[in-house]
Amino acid sequence: MSTMPAAVAVNTFREAVRDRVLYNLIFFALMMIGAAILVGQISIGVERLVIVNLGLSAISIFGIIMAIFIGVGLVYKEMEKRTLYSLLAKPIRRWEFLVGKFAGLLLTLVVNTALMTLGLAAALFYVSRSFERSDVGILTAVYFILLELALITALALFFSCFSSPMLSTLYTLGIYVAGVFAPDIKGVSEYSQSPALASLARFVYYLLPNFHNFNVIAAAAHGETIPFALVWHNTLYAALYVIVILLAASAVFSGRNLK
Repeated sequence: MSTMPAAVAVNTFREAVRDRVLYNLIFFALMMIGAAILVGQISIGVERLVIVNLGLSAISIFGIIMAIFIGVGLVYKEMEKRTLYSLLAKPIRRWEFLVGKFAGLLLTLVVNTALMTLGLAAALFYVSRSFERSDVGILTAVYFILLELALITALALFFSCFSSPMLSTLYTLGIYVAGVFAPDIKGVSEYSQSPALASLARFVYYLLPNFHNFNVIAAAAHGETIPFALVWHNTLYAALYVIVILLAASAVFSGRNLK
């Protein structure tokens, strides 16, 4: 098995670190400490709710920003610097290059998310001086955020194969926003009086990635149990969707004339 994707992934991770993308952790840590202090006088139940909601939302937002704004430049930046041409001159297939880029950015996001989760845990412990059994739901919510980020990274990489960073950002962000409101799109297909509009809404609903299903922040903050079936469903759904997007990206990138 070729080791080239792994080499590209490691190099991508190193580039991300050199670009100081992980410095947002400092901001996150300060924000979490400040939030813990501000809610320190609130009753026990409410302060945990605020910290978990704030922490998970911050992890999700920072992750999405990183996935989009770094992902859309993964291929474009290599072409602009003309480093892509020398790289592809080596014994590496184009799909291996793309898989390596995807894995490298995903590794960056995993490390970033893990460190921010530790910051959230520290703030939560500062507030309540203990952890509860229901806090396992927080880890599940973080896992769903990572699945969401994997999807966004794949989309950003796909658009970066044939478009400019600006347009790729708009495309990826547009699909993400539409995917968040997927249930509303489904509602249009169910209640529309126009058969044509209902069919179009149904097609769009099944075509778009359903990001709504990955949002369990509110449930985790209230200590609710997240069904294990949902974990399996989201994992399989994200894995299949990422594979399809990467296959599409590979097809587009392999057919592109880079001369």
